[in-house]
Amino acid sequence: MPWWLDSVLLLSALALWFSGRRNRDDVWGLLQKMLALIAVVVVLLGGRQMLLESAVLALALWLPGAGSRRLRSLSSADAGSAADLL
Repeated sequence: MPWWLDSVLLLSALALWFSGRRNRDDVWGLLQKMLALIAVVVVLLGGRQMLLESAVLALALWLPGAGSRRLRSLSSADAGSAADLL
């Protein structure tokens, strides 16, 4: 992808993100934020920028899975605090 197309997509993503944050309608704001994220993903994955793609892949692999102990310990701590409230 040419650099000018990357910059246009990134600028439009930035404009969409800030517009989505300022919007009072939650649904429309969420749609604008999702479109901004899609534009950034297109730039990251379509531009053959291996360094950025590797960073995103490392972040995705670092996130805990559904059966992770980190998630189970957080959910049990929340259940304990909810039991304290009752």
